[in-house]
Amino acid sequence: MTPERFQDLVASLTASLQGQAVDEALAARLNAEHPAGSPVYEAIFEACRQAIAAGWMCSRENDGIRWGRVIKHGPATHGFSVDVVDMDNLAGPHHVHPQGEIDLVMPIQGDGTAGGSARFDGQGAGWKVYPPGSAHRPTVSGGRALVLYLLPQGAIEFSRAAA
Repeated sequence: MTPERFQDLVASLTASLQGQAVDEALAARLNAEHPAGSPVYEAIFEACRQAIAAGWMCSRENDGIRWGRVIKHGPATHGFSVDVVDMDNLAGPHHVHPQGEIDLVMPIQGDGTAGGSARFDGQGAGWKVYPPGSAHRPTVSGGRALVLYLLPQGAIEFSRAAA
């Protein structure tokens, strides 16, 4: 998996997100159209595993979180930036989503079913969407998970102190 191939893969998804409201309805749509186990979900999950193994994804580490901005926002990804984190039973830094955040949760431990695998902010395998202006301290519980973040215009604001 190369960065260029990964960008092409993500761009096929972000094309369908362009101009959509970043809200609960979008989460429901993504979970219906591209649920855990679907071709899109599995393609992105496998691409992330390959990119991590190749060393260019999640190449930074801080406080037990492996992470990295894989793609800056721009026309190729329809205005979305792409970050990927690898977290194992911990909470990340508090931040605000000025324009929202679209997350793909990919548990590494377990089978993706409720109660049987890692969860990201309570969400098992699948999609979680935060609306514009929302904030959280991203938390993985119940094991280890990869989380792909799509940020409209790459907008994220880290808090000075945890809330």
